[in-house]
Amino acid sequence: MTPLATAVSGPRARLFACFLRLGTQQAGPLRLHTGASLAAKNHYEVLVLGGGSGGITMAARMKRRVGAENVAVVEPSERHFYQPIWTLVGAGAKQLSSSGRPTASVIPSGVEWIKARVIELNPDKNCIHTDNGKEISYKYLIIALGIQLDYEKIKGLPEGFEHPKIGSNYSVKTVEKTWKALQDFKEGNAIFTFPNTPVKCAGAPQKIMYLSEAYFRKTGKRSKANIIFNTSLGAIFGVKKYAAALQEIIQERDLTVNYKQNLIEVRADRQEAVFENLDKPGETQVISYEMLHVTPPMSPPDVLKTSPVADAAGWVDVDKETLQHKKYPNVFGIGDCTNLPTSKTAAAVAAQSGILDRTISLVMKNQTPTKKYDGYTSCPLVTGYNRVILAEFDYNAQPLETFPFDQSKERLSMYLMKADLMPFLYWNMMLRGYWGGPAILRKLFHLGMS
Repeated sequence: MTPLATAVSGPRARLFACFLRLGTQQAGPLRLHTGASLAAKNHYEVLVLGGGSGGITMAARMKRRVGAENVAVVEPSERHFYQPIWTLVGAGAKQLSSSGRPTASVIPSGVEWIKARVIELNPDKNCIHTDNGKEISYKYLIIALGIQLDYEKIKGLPEGFEHPKIGSNYSVKTVEKTWKALQDFKEGNAIFTFPNTPVKCAGAPQKIMYLSEAYFRKTGKRSKANIIFNTSLGAIFGVKKYAAALQEIIQERDLTVNYKQNLIEVRADRQEAVFENLDKPGETQVISYEMLHVTPPMSPPDVLKTSPVADAAGWVDVDKETLQHKKYPNVFGIGDCTNLPTSKTAAAVAAQSGILDRTISLVMKNQTPTKKYDGYTSCPLVTGYNRVILAEFDYNAQPLETFPFDQSKERLSMYLMKADLMPFLYWNMMLRGYWGGPAILRKLFHLGMS
């Protein structure tokens, strides 16, 4: 499938994109990791569970703390993906191939890659067990296992994805099906869902709605499309400033938003979606669709749910300011698998990584952690093929903006940042342990304005 030509144009935009591509070429990919798992030891000073955003970033930082030979990453997957770009892949604005690289290429050079799956954590004995029968012990443990997609909790899925007209930007297996469903749309209901669970990137379920609406306008199909966003939540967004801006867009573009509606079944052979009214349990509604985008229910990884490191809900139980485990002082958590009361995004992981790096360095010196995580996270709300509202906020759902202008306004510059600058920062700085979020930029901007 040929991706949709982005609406971004003009010499400045093209120059900006070319600059970023050139920068990527000059920086090059991360050095290929050549260490074989055959040489794996059974003890490491720092053991990292998970080779996603948080795991790779912290492995790079810990390499500088204790030396590469004393760090290992446990990760079974052969490929590492920059998942935030899948919103644009599902809308035809980016190629799926641009989002992934071999895991071997992002493991920090010299750090051991243990190509296995964690099946048990035993923090009382400072060890873990893997699915290939290994027991690995550690002095310090960093848990970065991400979040689990539970498509099977919706009746009719995942087998429903074998049918046309249905996709999901949350999986590498189904994101291109979203773009296919968008292209094949003729007339009828285009439905977008938000589940009754925590999710990663809580803005993504509605981003694809805005992009789809823009695509329908561009292709002359808008008058034939009834666009519906059925969300389990009671508001369009958790931060009032950005929610107000989104409500204006929803009204201007004639989008239908139904709150407290949870997708419980997909009848893909009949192109029907079944929703439960959360305000009236047991009451359901069946809606036919011409296009359906599913955001799956999500949960902590199964290995964590029954682990001693988990809270009652199954998330890694960490101090929200230091990211140190509340019970085990040599255990730490980062990212989506934790119970940190903030949105689960790559931007949050970036901010957390700098705090956690400092926390661990002080714990290693038997000192009390001092640097505190304020809950910073970011959600670039893509509202079209050349516009983004950049939502940035803290634990208290208060705006914590980087730039010296109103970020609740749709802007081309923020789209370019989302589409081109952030992937560049991710591959070339964050995964190398050099990007801890925009806090420094924010300080510089505000100092300059004072």
